[in-house]
Amino acid sequence: MKKIILSIVVLTILSNHLWAQERVKPKIVVGLVVDQMRWDYLYKFKDRYGSDGFKRLQSEGFSVENTYINHTPSKTAVGHATIFTGSVPAIHGITGNSWIERYTGEKVYCVGDTSVRALGINNVKSGDDGDGGQMSPRNLLVNTVADELKLATNFRSKVVGVSLKDRAAILPSGHSANAAFWYDDNSAKFISSTYYMKELPSWVNQFNQKNEPAKLMSQDWKTLYPIKTYTQSSADDVKWEGLFKGHAKPTFPYPLSEIYKVDKSAIRATPFGNDLTLSFAKAAIEGYQLGEGADTDFLTVNLASTDYVGHKFGPNAIEIEDVYLRLDKTIASFLKYLDSKYGKGNYLIFLTADHGVAHSLEFLEENKMPNGQLLMSPLRKSLNEYLEKQFKVKGLIEGTANYGVYFKMDRVEGLDFSLVKQASIRFLEQQAGVLFAIDVDQIGSSPVPEPLKTMVVNGNNRKRTGSILIVPNAGYLDAAKRSGSTHAVWNPYDTHIPLLFMGWGVKSGATNRIYHQNDIAITLSNLLKIQAPNGNVGVPILELLAK
Repeated sequence: MKKIILSIVVLTILSNHLWAQERVKPKIVVGLVVDQMRWDYLYKFKDRYGSDGFKRLQSEGFSVENTYINHTPSKTAVGHATIFTGSVPAIHGITGNSWIERYTGEKVYCVGDTSVRALGINNVKSGDDGDGGQMSPRNLLVNTVADELKLATNFRSKVVGVSLKDRAAILPSGHSANAAFWYDDNSAKFISSTYYMKELPSWVNQFNQKNEPAKLMSQDWKTLYPIKTYTQSSADDVKWEGLFKGHAKPTFPYPLSEIYKVDKSAIRATPFGNDLTLSFAKAAIEGYQLGEGADTDFLTVNLASTDYVGHKFGPNAIEIEDVYLRLDKTIASFLKYLDSKYGKGNYLIFLTADHGVAHSLEFLEENKMPNGQLLMSPLRKSLNEYLEKQFKVKGLIEGTANYGVYFKMDRVEGLDFSLVKQASIRFLEQQAGVLFAIDVDQIGSSPVPEPLKTMVVNGNNRKRTGSILIVPNAGYLDAAKRSGSTHAVWNPYDTHIPLLFMGWGVKSGATNRIYHQNDIAITLSNLLKIQAPNGNVGVPILELLAK
């Protein structure tokens, strides 16, 4: 009898132990989105990275080597929405950083919301990148994986989004986030809106009072290593690099204290903007006590300075190489902090990018590669004039955005709209630099190859995208200047992105199978054993989930 009782006790203890193991979840999920990070940056600078940053994520974690964006356009707001919803613009509705409503002509900023007030500054109207506080996620038509985590825990999980950019803090953290915080240039403070709370938490005010931006910008930006060792980059002074205000040449060292006096937003285009962001992210972890409860919390962090540096100097600049070498060290420090805070294996972190970037036009020109400017503004004007001659109606074009052409629907009334679009396509296809002009509502019959056809379908929200999509030739940019660079198109330089997972529930390894940006959210959902976001169309990364 005693043996039977002892056996029951042992089985009960083992059963409870196994049950407890099955219930174990990570203390926190951290999503790092490095803005404008091309996949090849993992390898282009690999010999110069330390062992505790990008290399640690690769060696201890799981790398999805062929992760592609499968929608158009490849822009910041679109990428962030896609990563965290597992959806595509056709469904989640974020079709650009800004867009034109197809049927009303209204111009919309992706997270603009005049029904809320700014917190931390005077009630500045919604704008873009440090130009406003009237922001919310209401334009996002579906929920995020962070929202689903909230639902799965009866809203006990805490969710916070952080970025220098409003859209990159708001869209990833979702509709039910406890908070999203972004940086305001004029006040040099992190701010939020009344969508999330009535007033800023005291810890945010304390952080802002430290005046870290001014401290970070009190130093010169010198190369981390001797400048002659930056052999993966162009020379320090080339014609395709942009300038800081008040600084005559794009050359090191940059006197940041002088530049900051002229332009408070300049911190964004330095490596120290990333340092500021992760410093605030740590403050958010402590302020909200993230990862200290019984349920998993979620922190989304966008490292935006890589994007600003890339836009200003282009991907072949010493400035880009230096910002990634410094970011490698900054990420290493952040991982060490997470180890200390939660213990290795108790947190789940993933790193990816919202989009990549094209080479600078002047760089391509000098190296005899195809390139050119495809400027939407003069093209729109010429198209309007052409259509007026054809149909005797003035101003048929409402505008262009994200390579889409929008028509004034009230002026199209009385005309055969299909003939107007056909005439527009004939005109556009004759223009230099135009590869395709596509009637997006007739994409099924368009002579467009895959995967571009699917990308156009995925990007076509019938209320928020243009009726015609212009696809430029490779290397052609809608850029008024030939210095610096930009992104937005389907080509691999804009759409091949890194994807690394590490920590709780992740075995080390890699896959060369093709996956997509919208496969991230459902993979996280599978790991966390929660429902996929309600607009998800992605598939789980099976090699990562295999035990």
